[in-house]
Amino acid sequence: MKMKPIVLLAAVLFVVTLMIPTMLVVPFMDKTGGKLAEELQEKGSSIEVVDPMEPAVEVAVYRTQQQQLQTLPLEEYVVGVVASEMPADFEMEALKAQALTARTYIIQQLMNEEKLGVPDGADVTDTVTHQVYKSDEELREQWKGEYSWKIEKVRKAVQETNGQILTYNGSPIDATFFSTSNGYTESSDEIWPNSLPYLKAVESPWDVNSPKFSGQKVVPVSEFESKLGVKLADASSVGKIVERTAGNRVGKVDINGKVFTGKEIREKLDLKSTDFTWQRKGKNIVINTKGYGHGVGMSQYGANGMAVEGKTYDQIVQHYYKGTEISSSTNLLAKITAKK
Repeated sequence: MKMKPIVLLAAVLFVVTLMIPTMLVVPFMDKTGGKLAEELQEKGSSIEVVDPMEPAVEVAVYRTQQQQLQTLPLEEYVVGVVASEMPADFEMEALKAQALTARTYIIQQLMNEEKLGVPDGADVTDTVTHQVYKSDEELREQWKGEYSWKIEKVRKAVQETNGQILTYNGSPIDATFFSTSNGYTESSDEIWPNSLPYLKAVESPWDVNSPKFSGQKVVPVSEFESKLGVKLADASSVGKIVERTAGNRVGKVDINGKVFTGKEIREKLDLKSTDFTWQRKGKNIVINTKGYGHGVGMSQYGANGMAVEGKTYDQIVQHYYKGTEISSSTNLLAKITAKK
């Protein structure tokens, strides 16, 4: 059947209309191993370039209260960790820094052959032993009327760091973090056996504004002596600090001839920090602390303070983790997928 000229013209226009989006999109396809994404980012483009070949990795979380496994996509897990570990009303750049630490931690955990402290089949627990994780349902219950804006903000922070991890010499770091410093972070070898070059004491003056910066605990003398296995010499003495760390915390303390590390005192007396002073008042020991947490790695309140001053998430993490780089996780995820 012979097509009329007007019908032929309409058909041609229809085909051209269909082809235009393809013609516009094809030149932007990345055939250079990720160089296009880098160029767009360098130019400040708002276009999000997602690697279609990025492996799908799942995380098996042991839900402690329910005593069962929950398996979910890695990025959903990161959302649940960030939402649980850092207040959603923190600055966006601080939340992005937290997303980076959470993703780095879980990828390193997934790469480990031995997963300590988890039941068979699990990669992590949902507690501070690893990273605190809460499901979307739990967050809805916790946040109630504030759920919508909080989850949107957290998801945005995770999405804007998608595929990024912290590395040192090409390997994922131990991305440890804590609540509040005493004005300095602590070097890893003051708290744990290994000394890591990117976990050294650095200044963190922003923490003074944290509601958790100062603390106090009153311990009865009898409990103090029992928990430490000591006998105080007299009614006025407690112990003498004989060494301080690079992070200006208690390194060693001598109590009537028995020497403890600051870490031992903190653990035995359940203190908020290893930066403490004490004095005896009658039948009690009054202990004042500065900071909250082990002090190694990124201070969360410090990160938020930096963000308030206009620092970006990459500046924040590179302040607290010296000598590290922000790298793509694609190759590591591929290795993890191949192992499973």
